[in-house]
Amino acid sequence: MRRIPDLATTVTGSGPGILLAHGASGSVADNYGALIPVLARGHTVVGSDYPGSGATPRAAEGFTLDELTDAVVSSAVGAGVETFTVIGFSLGTAVAVRAATRHPERVRGLVLTAGFARADNQIDLSLGLWEHLLNRGDTEGFARMRAVNGFSVEFLNGLSEEEFAALLDPGPAGPPLGVVEQAALGRSADTREDLAAITVPTLVVGTTRDVLVAPANSRYLADHIRGARHAEVEAGHVVMAERPAEWQELIEKFLAEHGL
Repeated sequence: MRRIPDLATTVTGSGPGILLAHGASGSVADNYGALIPVLARGHTVVGSDYPGSGATPRAAEGFTLDELTDAVVSSAVGAGVETFTVIGFSLGTAVAVRAATRHPERVRGLVLTAGFARADNQIDLSLGLWEHLLNRGDTEGFARMRAVNGFSVEFLNGLSEEEFAALLDPGPAGPPLGVVEQAALGRSADTREDLAAITVPTLVVGTTRDVLVAPANSRYLADHIRGARHAEVEAGHVVMAERPAEWQELIEKFLAEHGL
């Protein structure tokens, strides 16, 4: 029985395909909202929200990395985008890597930001706390924990009182419904054996001030993917909030250099 519902998917732009894979507790709009119109100037950009994010219904029984990857790839193919570069952030890097080995005929390139091949103890501890807080209904505690995980000390200390309060406000809707299942997948996913099989052009972007996914995880990805380029941005985990222009420039340059 299929455990993943149809994914809410948006398609914009024209040109070579780009498939977006977002992080746990995020959505396509959250992680890529400012990047999509830039990419869409020369690409067909497809973004699908995972179960329990955006407009996609929750899959409360959970799902595997293979199931999620197949659903994300199928959403692109169903939208008429047969081949694509996958841009993955955080948990989305595991989706991107698995897509490259499970659907090699479709993946032309990879961009992996703030990613990991397997959760280390720090990641496991943090995502486990997310699950613990949300299973207890503590949405305020989760918002605080996600802020601690998501941003560098310098970024947090540079916020105004109003900005800081807004960051910690879970809002009336609370966090995305699927965070528990997404966090559980982040803790269990393991793509270490996939890495040696990847042959497409790959950019790995590490975030040097990241307290959720230490930059050593990005270095591991780059070291184990043949020919991968490794770059770093001095930012916390949510690089698109802290250093959006620098991150965007790295991606645009990589895509142009490889004709993706």
